[in-house]
Amino acid sequence: MNDFAVLNTGRKMPLVGLGTWKSEPGKVKQAVIWALQSGYRHIDCAAIYGNEPEIGEAFQEMLGPDKALRREDVFVTSKLWNTQHYAEDVEPALLKTLKDLKLEYLDLYLIHWPHAFQRGDIPFPKTEVGAILYDDIHYKVTWAAMEKLVEKGLVRAIGLSNFNSRQIDDILSVANIKPTVLQVEGHPYLAQVELLAHCRDRGIVMTAYSPLGSPDRAWKRPDEPVVLEEPVITALAKKYNKSPAQIIIRWQTQRGVVTIPKSVTESRIKENIQVFDFTLEPEEMNSVTALNKGWRYIVPIITVDGKHVPRDAGHPLYPFNDPY
Repeated sequence: MNDFAVLNTGRKMPLVGLGTWKSEPGKVKQAVIWALQSGYRHIDCAAIYGNEPEIGEAFQEMLGPDKALRREDVFVTSKLWNTQHYAEDVEPALLKTLKDLKLEYLDLYLIHWPHAFQRGDIPFPKTEVGAILYDDIHYKVTWAAMEKLVEKGLVRAIGLSNFNSRQIDDILSVANIKPTVLQVEGHPYLAQVELLAHCRDRGIVMTAYSPLGSPDRAWKRPDEPVVLEEPVITALAKKYNKSPAQIIIRWQTQRGVVTIPKSVTESRIKENIQVFDFTLEPEEMNSVTALNKGWRYIVPIITVDGKHVPRDAGHPLYPFNDPY
């Protein structure tokens, strides 16, 4: 079993990477160093996570001609934030990320969400009553600017995050440079079977974020099911003498899905990549996929008149109003 996916550019992307969303400054540098020391060759970043300068410090210590690793040994992803979808804002946003990460190029740059917020330096621009200020600029405009980054050699590949199947096809209809990757939420409760098939048919690799159900989310409800405690998964963990997290990561990588578990704990960082020394049987794979309930954990929620509603669902380009 390979431990990498092959992008439509021919480049290899390691199947397990370190996620850095919600990794607190003060901890993320050490987490990245532990990951690289433990054999990770893929680090997933984003400008909005607010920790790229610290990740850059880890790269500075670990990557380079006289360091433990060469730059080309490590696959680094980052993402363009919603306030920077205008064509003229795309390259400056990337250059800021490169400066923060102390890199000369990215392996992959993604549009973080299909819908845009009002332009400017405020990451979550809001009205006086606290509603997000949106912009209706179309992601096709943004995509054309992303393509220029590849042409300039600033990024090796470009892709999408949180786009639905219709939006992917919309991008493909205008793309001179095809998206290589779609990064979306993915775990046994949101198995993304249809979307994965859609991507495979179009030569796009899927990356799953929050692969363990994002147990540290701010908006977690006390009554929701916990994927790591699911009996099917705990039974497989017992059989293979692995942790429930390792079973889930193995299930994804065996489907060819790139997986980016986040941790700042050394033992878990090491554990999460120890998944290539066993193989789940086809019926075991199916039993994990069958846990799917279409359960999306990562939807920014606001409270309106005492009800929880998706914050961005009214935007015409909001991705999750479609079935997949």
